[in-house]
Amino acid sequence: MVRGAERGPTPLARDGEKRMARRKTAGNTNGRGRRERLSSVATAIRLLKAFSEDEVEIGISALARRLGLAKSTVHRLAVTLVSEGLLEQNAENGRYQLGIALFRLGALVRRRMNVSNEARPYLYDLREKINESVHLAILDETEIMYVYNLEGTHAIRMRSDIGVRKPAYCTAEGQAILAFQPNDVVDRVIEAGLRPRTPKTITSAEKFIKALGATRQRGCAIEDEESEIGMVCIAAPIRDDSGDVVAAVGIAGPLTRLSKKSIAAVMPHVIATADLVSARLGYRGRMQA
Repeated sequence: MVRGAERGPTPLARDGEKRMARRKTAGNTNGRGRRERLSSVATAIRLLKAFSEDEVEIGISALARRLGLAKSTVHRLAVTLVSEGLLEQNAENGRYQLGIALFRLGALVRRRMNVSNEARPYLYDLREKINESVHLAILDETEIMYVYNLEGTHAIRMRSDIGVRKPAYCTAEGQAILAFQPNDVVDRVIEAGLRPRTPKTITSAEKFIKALGATRQRGCAIEDEESEIGMVCIAAPIRDDSGDVVAAVGIAGPLTRLSKKSIAAVMPHVIATADLVSARLGYRGRMQA
């Protein structure tokens, strides 16, 4: 008995195969679409990062060469970024520059980047290196205010609670900040009075100005029992993205531990910590003497 020819797929089976094929194709298309979108986002980020202080305006041809893309692709991206305010086009020469929307976004980042939060990890590192009390202070009129404090593990140590104020003229943190302030700020401190807190407090305006000059030259302030008998403090200035000194990081300990030799060894660590915090706040220059 001869078997009949094998029957092909039924119409129902063929419909099922078609649906499976469509789903597979759609899945491949969706995956490819996601990859293309991610690629476009990455390219847009690269495009924005192409701008710098040296090149605030760049044309499409230059951007295309830099990104290794077709000019038509770069043009489409640029048009989209312009529509969102991330880029602006110079009507006179057709070149592009960063848009105001980026400034608004940057302002949000800067708002949360207060000096205390950004300095914290570096202050911990400094304390680990030297095991002395570490302070972060800001200038408040003619005083400094401590905004962060980490104590060392020694039995004898200096404590300065958060929110505590001290005269700026007789503290290392205050001198580190004042040394880089305009003359009118320094004059205001002097006019408020340089009252003696210890026998070593500088009470002469002439000597005080000279001490600020020495601070600028060293890159840090050294307070030798000017605020408290038996305590020594070293502090360095912290700058923001505009280069203004906005705070100071300092370390403090007893004279018995912070001898002249010890101070010389600790100074580079204090200055380096201040520089790291300054960089975190956006400062890109060198500390000015």
